[in-house]
Amino acid sequence: MTGICIAGITGWTGSAIAEGVAAAGDLELRSGVSRSGAGGTVAGAPVLARVTEALDGVDVLIDFTSHHVAREHALTAIAAGVAVVIGTSGLVADDFAAIDAAARAAGVGVVASGNFSLTAAMMAAGALLAARHLPHWEIIDYAGAAKPDVPSGTARELAERLGASRIGRPLDEIAGPVEARGAAVAGTQVHSVRLPSFVVSTEVVFGLPDERLSIRHDAGGSPVPYVAGALLAARAAGERAGLTRGLDTLLAGG
Repeated sequence: MTGICIAGITGWTGSAIAEGVAAAGDLELRSGVSRSGAGGTVAGAPVLARVTEALDGVDVLIDFTSHHVAREHALTAIAAGVAVVIGTSGLVADDFAAIDAAARAAGVGVVASGNFSLTAAMMAAGALLAARHLPHWEIIDYAGAAKPDVPSGTARELAERLGASRIGRPLDEIAGPVEARGAAVAGTQVHSVRLPSFVVSTEVVFGLPDERLSIRHDAGGSPVPYVAGALLAARAAGERAGLTRGLDTLLAGG
């Protein structure tokens, strides 16, 4: 039985994952972390205020919290020999480099994904395949008006994994505000749209002369799509060492 701690257990996604863990025959919810819910229980597991208090008997920490604390949570768990699943948005390449170095040194597995939806993983896999043959692309990142981080974790992770796109005209040669061309993330231009009615949608647009290819994922209004992928990652993390990025990597056996 794999012991699970969920950081952000009372949150939108964390509470749904807690239900999934409780229903799984091979996983056991042993603790949760939530400042607002500390002192209570979820599915019979105690809820603590800090990750440092919640790792006894835990094999895997699943983190759906805030980018302000997710890196610290991961490093704390790694130091304790606990594998980690990171679903928190807003971490950047430097954060993942530090987490990977610590995990490799400790022989601990970490699985991070900007989106644990199985259909989002298929979108990422398709985009990565297309980028091997199509040299020009940009990403459009849609989310609700209140989402604080830009771009979303899904879009940032995809940009960092796609790498540099060839830009038709160098940005320093364009007329008008350069911000209109989006932000450069690992060499890919990313455009973040924040409007009411969106949850998280990610679109990669590839272009060749006289033709285009768009690959897009749209999320619905519930956290249910993220549960299966997060539990799959929790089962896999303990068998790895170092950082694995992208749920599609796990699905492909990478």
